[in-house]
Amino acid sequence: MAKEEDKDAGSKAQSSWKDFIYDPRNGQFLGRTASSWALILLFYLVFYGFLAGLFTFTMWVMLQTLDDYVPKYRDRVSSPGLMISPKGTSGIDIVYNRSENSTYEMHVKKLHSFLAAYNDSRQTKNEVCNSGVYFDQENDHTEKKACRFNRTMLGECSGISDPTFGYPKGNPCVLVKMNRIIGLKPEGNPFINCTTKKEDSVQLQYFPEFGKIDLMYFPYFGKKIHVNYVQPVVAIKIIPTFNGTTEEIFLECKVQGSPNLKNEDDRDKFLGRDRKST
Repeated sequence: MAKEEDKDAGSKAQSSWKDFIYDPRNGQFLGRTASSWALILLFYLVFYGFLAGLFTFTMWVMLQTLDDYVPKYRDRVSSPGLMISPKGTSGIDIVYNRSENSTYEMHVKKLHSFLAAYNDSRQTKNEVCNSGVYFDQENDHTEKKACRFNRTMLGECSGISDPTFGYPKGNPCVLVKMNRIIGLKPEGNPFINCTTKKEDSVQLQYFPEFGKIDLMYFPYFGKKIHVNYVQPVVAIKIIPTFNGTTEEIFLECKVQGSPNLKNEDDRDKFLGRDRKST
């Protein structure tokens, strides 16, 4: 008797599960009729369609407030940071042995790659501008002209007369440039100045002379319409005065001579950067 009761209970349980999945008497699937399922699907279709439409409308309204050519918010970037090239494998430190080509070949390649845009053949399409004067242009969305910055202006650090940039001689060149900021107009006579911890251990040569950053390369109008623009570069040739075979040289380069360009900010390490050359 007990076995028959167990069989009846198992049969009823199996029948109830089948009826829940599909009940042919009421035409229900998973406990709902076709009309009930249709109403639920219609509700969620309208609900998620409304959310998608609201999201799309919100994004469209936000995009209407943006300019394709100029960032909307620029008040937090008042002064450009400085970038130095080449970069070593361990950040901004350069470590090399002048008697081993393999230790500095990477740096030489990076410098040639960086300066490719400054080749005289590519700069011929840019304008010869008046030194010391802003190159102002109409503030519209037409393509802007750019002032010419020839690679030969970097003298011994141009990589033309000396393709190795002085690395095998122990007199390496580094390049310093300011980051681009749309509409920036430096005041005064900005220039790059580098200092070392041991002033008597190294001599520095600047190209262009005195590390000058000419005002004619400002303002910058943005990558989209200032297509051929290249920012001015200052090359520093490091000439150690010591006779040792191993030595560390720490350089800190900053923008000076311009009252509206900050070079001291504890929150921005790129306003002044240390450089180590071994």
